[in-house]
Amino acid sequence: MSVYSMTGYASASAGAARHGEIGVATTAGAGPLVNAELRSVNGRFLDLSLRLPDELRALEPALRDLVAGVIKRGKVELRITSPREAEVGLTAPGSEQLNRLSRIQDSVQSWLPKAAPLSVHEALQWCRGGATTDRLDEPALQAARNAVAALREARGREGGRLAAVLQERIVHLRALVEQARPLLPAVVQRQQQRFLERWQEALEASGAKQSISAEALQERALNEAAAFAIRIDVAEELARLNSHLDEIGRLLAKGGEVGKRLDFLIQELQREANTLGSKSAALELTGIAVEMKVAIEQMREQVQNIE
Repeated sequence: MSVYSMTGYASASAGAARHGEIGVATTAGAGPLVNAELRSVNGRFLDLSLRLPDELRALEPALRDLVAGVIKRGKVELRITSPREAEVGLTAPGSEQLNRLSRIQDSVQSWLPKAAPLSVHEALQWCRGGATTDRLDEPALQAARNAVAALREARGREGGRLAAVLQERIVHLRALVEQARPLLPAVVQRQQQRFLERWQEALEASGAKQSISAEALQERALNEAAAFAIRIDVAEELARLNSHLDEIGRLLAKGGEVGKRLDFLIQELQREANTLGSKSAALELTGIAVEMKVAIEQMREQVQNIE
């Protein structure tokens, strides 16, 4: 399964043929087109907004279900535009429509004698309004289906590019971990020796050597040096970094809705890199920790766009 981005754009059109058959209108002989446009950007949850013409308001529940069935996260805007008379030309109303409208007008005027008769424009509006919704419901849904499918494909292509960037950062972070690992024994030993030297200097300055036996001082020094070595040892942090990188790689290979899990793992990577930097007792490890933070921040920016 692919990794999907939350950003994308797609549009599609569908229309009713002049003889009443529904299909994608691509020829001059086709009926009026209904256009659907979808735009999406990143978001924590699915935030769907619809912009529909008045005659298609009844389709809102169906359109929401259609989009939510495919897209799970992101701020999504669906805009549907219906045909205008200027675009499709005037259609002569049917005789049945005119007869019915005439009977309604006669009934109204029998009760309200002072009511003005309908103008030609008003008659055309009433006849057109009575048939538009039924004719355009299915084309609107079809256009929305096509747009959702196209948006899914676009988000998949963008997601593939994001996954490739993340894989590159994973390789870079693994290389940094391998650079840091051989430095640990030498750093720990060097800092431990430095600690013992300062311990001796402190004892001489305070005069404690005269009141405490040499064996007790040596034992205490070794215990303190061992505790200090444990505090500056970052082997566990490096192991956890590798573990988190393994899990990120597994999620990218699995695909699907992995954005929230990746976001959590990025936070864990940041925590381990911060700990590595705070415990670093050598300039080399400090430089590696800083470079790790830069790479992790680059990953975080990409993960923010993954569904």
